Amino acid sequence: MSDLQIGLIALGVLLILLVLGFNWWQDRRVRRKMQSHFPTSEQDPLLGAGAANAAGGAPVRREPGMGDAPKAYPEQPRPVDPGSDADDAEEPDPACEVVIEINFAEPVRGADLLPYMQSLRQVGRKPMRVFAETDQRRHRARVHTGESYASMQLAVLLANRSGPLTAIEWSQAWARAQDMAERFDATIEGPDQQAVLEQAARLDDTCAALDTQVGLTLLLGAAQPAAEVLSVARDAGFVADGNRLAWPAENGVARFTLARADGAAFDAGMGGIERLYLLLDVPCSPADSRAFGRMVDVGRELAARLRADLVDDQGKPLADGSESVIDERLQVLFGQLEQAGLPAGSERAQRVFA
Repeated sequence: MSDLQIGLIALGVLLILLVLGFNWWQDRRVRRKMQSHFPTSEQDPLLGAGAANAAGGAPVRREPGMGDAPKAYPEQPRPVDPGSDADDAEEPDPACEVVIEINFAEPVRGADLLPYMQSLRQVGRKPMRVFAETDQRRHRARVHTGESYASMQLAVLLANRSGPLTAIEWSQAWARAQDMAERFDATIEGPDQQAVLEQAARLDDTCAALDTQVGLTLLLGAAQPAAEVLSVARDAGFVADGNRLAWPAENGVARFTLARADGAAFDAGMGGIERLYLLLDVPCSPADSRAFGRMVDVGRELAARLRADLVDDQGKPLADGSESVIDERLQVLFGQLEQAGLPAGSERAQRVFA
């Protein structure tokens, strides 16, 4: 056999090996991208027999009359110090969140992951939370620069006051997980899209049936300086809550809020205030036997100090004894929220009623 023939045979074998290697690489890359059908639990941790009773038939959402839910949340569990042997207490909530797992082939430094955290905060109108597991198998609710991580979990909210998680929002979350997987040589796992959308729709139906807010209006007559109104409200016990003021419970959660009719902050500009709104956001307020009565008491105190009239959401003066009647109805609603796995004022309720 001539040298030319031997050379051609060797070249042919080399080309075959190159083709096989390229096909293996392509197959591995495609398989990472195509992991989209995974089992999901048949048991919904939120929706049991009680939720169906709470819904009471075809629900009709009662939309909030004052914008977003109060933001005076209770203090969140503090993450442990980086390098600690203890796990963080905060975890994904399977009752209202769905989780996408990202498993790294090799541990990834937190310093390398942190630049990508901003893109994992929200998809559409649904917030996402990021959790991680260190290479030492410690659970973390935050990514720290000084640690290395074996996996990450993206917890996507299933429903809030913008409605249930949509197919587009879920696709965006999945795409961001895939991007992380490609950047850091990882695989991703998560439930089937249809199962996710069905769970989101069930949660949204339950929330729609229980979403209730009760409001009062303070008519100040002639415009009063915002600084004076703010001072009176603070003296009465209100604290800052974004553009609004909140009346906090003992645990820091807002019982009800006070807002300007124009939605502006109390310290914005020099204009006067002619109208104020008091709002009791029932699912986001701690259960209280005098939830509405307490707001009425504070409203009457403000009305006296501001020389204002206190009226209901129909513009009529409050009827004698109306507080007791409304509080009795709210007790039923507080019970339904508890039965549905959404205790009033809880972190879970504040997530889905936001």
